[in-house]
Amino acid sequence: MSGVSREVLKWLQSLDLTWQIKNPKWDLSNGYLIAEIFSWYFPQDIQLHSFYNRQSLELKKRNWYILKNFILRNDIDLKMEDVDGTIHCREGAAAQLIESLYEILTNRRVKKIPPEIEVDYTDHAYQLQLPMHARSTASKAVKNNLRLTEVIADQNIITCAQKPGWFSDRSVFKSQRIINEHIEHRREERLQDPQRFGIKATLGDRCVRRPEPPQQIQSEPSHISNTTDIPAELAGDCNSERPLTREPSVHFKEVEVKQMDKSAFYQLPIQSY
Repeated sequence: MSGVSREVLKWLQSLDLTWQIKNPKWDLSNGYLIAEIFSWYFPQDIQLHSFYNRQSLELKKRNWYILKNFILRNDIDLKMEDVDGTIHCREGAAAQLIESLYEILTNRRVKKIPPEIEVDYTDHAYQLQLPMHARSTASKAVKNNLRLTEVIADQNIITCAQKPGWFSDRSVFKSQRIINEHIEHRREERLQDPQRFGIKATLGDRCVRRPEPPQQIQSEPSHISNTTDIPAELAGDCNSERPLTREPSVHFKEVEVKQMDKSAFYQLPIQSY
C-alpha cells in the first residue's frame, strides 16, 4: 500500500478489518472501513449495522454524515480537508487521514520526512513544473481542482447560496477559494518575471533610493558647564545645531458662537387650512 508507513500498516493488520486495504484512495472513500476502525475504540458510539458497504454517492454521504457528527461531537482532531479529500478520492488524502487516525487513537507519532511543499490537494505543485505558457487559466484551475462528485454532493459550492452546515468555519467557498488562489499565484508570477508580462517600472520604482542618515551619537557631558567660558564662534555653532522642537509658535483664539434657541419654534400653535 503506497503512501502509508510500515508502522501504520502493522496497526491496520492488527485490527483484523473486513478486507485488506490495498489502495486507500478507493478502499476508504465510502467510510465503512473508517467506521470499523472507530468501532474498535468506541464500540458504544459506532455500530457497523448503521453503515453501508457500497460505493454509490448517496450511501457514501450517509456514512460520512454519521462519521462527521461523531468526529465533531467527540472533538477528534482530524482535518476536514483530509476527510473531504478521502470522500472525493483525492490523491494522498486517504493516506494522510489514516496516519492521523493512527496518531490520535494510539498516541504515537509517525516517523516521516516532512514534504517540501505543503499538501493542499490541488495541482499547484504540478503547475509549477510547467512553463508559463502551459499553465492553467482560472476556469481550467476550477475544473482541475473541483471534482464532479463534490458538485453533485453540494450544489452550493458553485452557486454559493449558503454555507455547508457541517463545516461552519469555512469562510470562503471552494470554487471562490480556487479562483482566489489562482489570482494570487498569477500575481507572484508577475513579480518573478515582469519582462514576460510587459510590466514597466513606475517612477517610484526607478527613482534613486538614498541611504538613511546615520544616527548621531550623543557625546558625553564635558567638564565645561558654564556657557560664558565658551567663545562666541563656538557658541554660534552650538546654537545652530540645536534640534527643532514641535511646539507651536502661533496660538489661535477659540471663537465662541451663540446658538439660536429653537425651542420657541416648537411652541407655536399649529394653523389649520
